[in-house]
Amino acid sequence: MRAVIVHESRGRMRLRLRQKPMSLRQADLLEAWLKSQPWTREAAVHERTGCVIVTYTGNRETVLSAFRAFTWTEAEASASLPCCSTRAMNREFQEKLAGKVLMKGAAALFLPSPLRIARVIWHMIPFLGKGLRCLGRRQVKVELLDALSIGISACRRDFGTAGMVMFLLEIGELLEEWTRKKSVADLAESLSLHVDQVWLKTGAGEVLVPIGQVKPGDLAVVRSGNVIPLDGVVTEGEIAVNQASLTGEPVPVVRRPGGAVYAGTVVEEGACVLEVKQASGQGRYDQIVEMIQRTEQMKSAAEAKASHLADRLVPYTFAGSLLSLALTRNVSRALSVLMVDFSCALKLAMPLAVLSAMREAGREHITVKGGKFLEAAARADTIVFDKTGTLTHACPRVVKIVSFDGNEEMEMLRLAACLEEHFPHSMANAVVEEARRRGLTHEERHAKVEYLVAHGIASSVDGRQVRIGSAHFIFEDEGCVIREEEREKFNALPPEYSQLYLAMDGVLSAVLCIFDPLREEAREVMTALRRLGIRNAVMLTGDSPRTAAAIAREVGVDDYEAGVLPADKAEYVAALRREGHTVLMVGDGINDSPALSEADAGIAISGGAAIAQEIADITIAADSLWELVRLRQLAMALMNRIQNNYRFVIGFNGALIGMGAAGVLSPAASAMLHNLSTLGVSLHSMSVLPLEKTETEA
Repeated sequence: MRAVIVHESRGRMRLRLRQKPMSLRQADLLEAWLKSQPWTREAAVHERTGCVIVTYTGNRETVLSAFRAFTWTEAEASASLPCCSTRAMNREFQEKLAGKVLMKGAAALFLPSPLRIARVIWHMIPFLGKGLRCLGRRQVKVELLDALSIGISACRRDFGTAGMVMFLLEIGELLEEWTRKKSVADLAESLSLHVDQVWLKTGAGEVLVPIGQVKPGDLAVVRSGNVIPLDGVVTEGEIAVNQASLTGEPVPVVRRPGGAVYAGTVVEEGACVLEVKQASGQGRYDQIVEMIQRTEQMKSAAEAKASHLADRLVPYTFAGSLLSLALTRNVSRALSVLMVDFSCALKLAMPLAVLSAMREAGREHITVKGGKFLEAAARADTIVFDKTGTLTHACPRVVKIVSFDGNEEMEMLRLAACLEEHFPHSMANAVVEEARRRGLTHEERHAKVEYLVAHGIASSVDGRQVRIGSAHFIFEDEGCVIREEEREKFNALPPEYSQLYLAMDGVLSAVLCIFDPLREEAREVMTALRRLGIRNAVMLTGDSPRTAAAIAREVGVDDYEAGVLPADKAEYVAALRREGHTVLMVGDGINDSPALSEADAGIAISGGAAIAQEIADITIAADSLWELVRLRQLAMALMNRIQNNYRFVIGFNGALIGMGAAGVLSPAASAMLHNLSTLGVSLHSMSVLPLEKTETEA
């Protein structure tokens, strides 16, 4: 690709492409390709100007080399387009909005009076039709108020007022439709799978390939804890699949050879080989996006309350207009009251405020799947943390390998990495990364891998039973033993490290000592959350009580539970909710998934297991826990804005009704001020939320 660097600063580059204007698909494809690169932090493509803005990490030459080598063909193969791009939708609504404004201006400037009147009468027909339908159904709704105000203005030969009212109503409807569709598109994007690579079964073994290269008929391997990346049919193995993301079924369903599975569902137990039936972007999960438009479940209570209140206030506006007419016998005053309603501002401003907050959350690397979860984040008084990968760093490191039973240290690390690479948890990642650092290759030698949540992995390698996991799993569940002559060596293991045990044929073979340092910001984040109203902070961990107590003291949580299993975590969260607490649960692993589902809002760390991210309501980046503080600040600012919107809409429109009834405002002025206030509060709702910096925030 040929491009010119227009502007450049440290870690940021703006380029202009030397080619014909890009199509919308090309712009989406280039942006998706950029975001898939390991050096990209942020990327934006502007198709109209042919400009690309990229914020990157690492070497500048790496970025330039990638741009030079870029081709559209390779991008099509390696990058997957989002299931629902908003670029075309934004273009469509921008053109509609500009067209309406230009048409209104041209009519006012160039059309003679008779033609302007004819144009107004023609535009009145749809509005009057909606009002008559409401009347026929015996409903007093905002459509009836609009029809009456427009019709009475036309009967009084005040066509200027009627035309302006219709213009502002059309603009409001356009903005409302744009907002709703944008909300759905953003929600669909936050729910998208974000699966970049797939394990394929080939004649040479299992191969990891980009999802864009997978074709119908390929054989994909999916194991416990992983998201099924593509629609397909099971050809080997037996799995229990959590299909809640598609069907809402709370109980996992069993799929055997011949059974259909769908992208976006999660394998809770077992492993399988599936034959791909639909390529990326064509599966049933992508079709579900269209159904989101017909559901209200992601709406916050504040949005639902605003909509309900708006409908309830319509009859009162109508009654006020009739009362004004009865008392004053002045049609103009009654019409001034009729021109004002609360519905437009309440129904438009509240979703805009929520959408704005979700957009700002995205800029902070926080993905929120619905307005109701932001509301939960604002109301929460209790926050529950998992320890490993959440309060501690997401990338722990293997610092020592102690071999037993005459085994070689390097061979034990190789074997452990071979098993752990299929299960994306921070401890598993540490083992795989240490093998990579030492230059060890770990070919697939096991026949089958079975993952037992919160316990460990069972497999068979070269005819020998292999187990890796916690002390409880190895010594209690599996009954593995330590040779007597090595008991003293085992007792001398350093207690300050987390330990992963590897056994073969029932005998301890190695212990991997893993250092999992506490996040540097954890204690300060806890302090900041308390300042923002969190009254109770709890840590849940499967670690030993000794390790848990030390971490709890260092972090400063109010309470902790050690040695807990996934079901215990979920029950703990459920008990807090039964006591009347609003609970946030923060975790990153497969074992955190039940608790994430149980909380008012589950928050997953993006570097953790796929199942945790799919089940969670909110996802934050793995870089820093300060994003929890930003989430809380943003949610509280949103609720404050919504309350301010209520006060403004009720107060301002109430004042307009009063001034209209008193004869201070003419019908045209009343309609103008009402519609301008609606646009004003809507634009304010779209503005950046004011967030305060904490004293200790980095």
